[in-house]
Amino acid sequence: MEIVSEGKARIMTENAFYNPKMKRLRDISVALLKATMKPRFTVLDATAATGIRGIRYLLEADAGKAVFLEINSSAYATLLNNINLNGIEAKAEAKNASIQEFANTSKERFDAIDLDPFGTPAPYIFDLLKLAKDNTLFMVTATDTATLCGAEAHACLRLYAAKPIHGKLCHEASIRILLAFLARIAAQFNFGIEPLLSLAELHYVRVFVKLKKGAQKAVESVKEIGLASLCRKCHSYYLAKLFSSEKIAYTCSFCGSGTEAFGPLWLGSINNKQVLSKVASLLEDKTAASISAIASEPDVPFFYSLDEISSYLGIGSVPLDKVISELKERGISASKTVFCSNCIKADAKIGAIIDAVKKVNGSVIHKV
Repeated sequence: MEIVSEGKARIMTENAFYNPKMKRLRDISVALLKATMKPRFTVLDATAATGIRGIRYLLEADAGKAVFLEINSSAYATLLNNINLNGIEAKAEAKNASIQEFANTSKERFDAIDLDPFGTPAPYIFDLLKLAKDNTLFMVTATDTATLCGAEAHACLRLYAAKPIHGKLCHEASIRILLAFLARIAAQFNFGIEPLLSLAELHYVRVFVKLKKGAQKAVESVKEIGLASLCRKCHSYYLAKLFSSEKIAYTCSFCGSGTEAFGPLWLGSINNKQVLSKVASLLEDKTAASISAIASEPDVPFFYSLDEISSYLGIGSVPLDKVISELKERGISASKTVFCSNCIKADAKIGAIIDAVKKVNGSVIHKV
């Protein structure tokens, strides 16, 4: 029988799903736990399959106890073999049970909860919050990116009670839709959420949030939920928090075109720069660089596509780095963004971005 090695773990994969392409994400998860959790923390691997995540948390992140849930009997047998193979029987507890069954019968409260299901995590959030406590780290993966990114808008409305953005902003919007959903459900348990790291790559979205106990914390989180409206002509966007005096713009103040509203979305921070710095220091070069790149971005919602702006202006492409430099010279916080290859995240309105693009375009034409 084939045995796969990953990190310090060795696992058998027969009859249980294992995706080797997700090793990088598991490396990040291990690093984040090492950076944020006290030694001997307790963790629930709620969708265990082979058990690779929980096993690595025990072997590499100094977890003191891991509970593994796996509803499929064949996969559960493989999980038990993998626990024995790694010699972690004393710190591991496996259950052939559903999330709902375990959550409604267990009195345990975990320091960390990992949910990595096939497809949407939405049906499991409510029950897993019953197993949380103050400062629980909640790690949630969604692989229904077609839903969250707008290709299946009706499914997004049904599962997340949100209208998704279809287009270049979709990946960041998918994170913000998921966080808004988490905040709304967590508030029912008097938890607020504090996002530490948010990723949207390949076929998945993954968020890491700290749950903060207290009615006031819950209210503060819900107040970070709002709407975004997008102008499809000049590509400006507008934001408004729902539980405030802010009003969403349905007419673009720059070009006068009508806008389309999306959400609800989380409009607060989606990353904690201090945590990301610690996480990056624990990772290998390429993965560490990607986490550092996230930490270097301005802490504002959404970004601007230079391709779309150049098309709107009727000009050729302009160098991304030069536009960023021009914005910085004007005192505007700006950087590349991990969400788009030729896009700028900046703490500025569309007018300032277009002025910078025009300035760079003029200098490029002049040099030619």
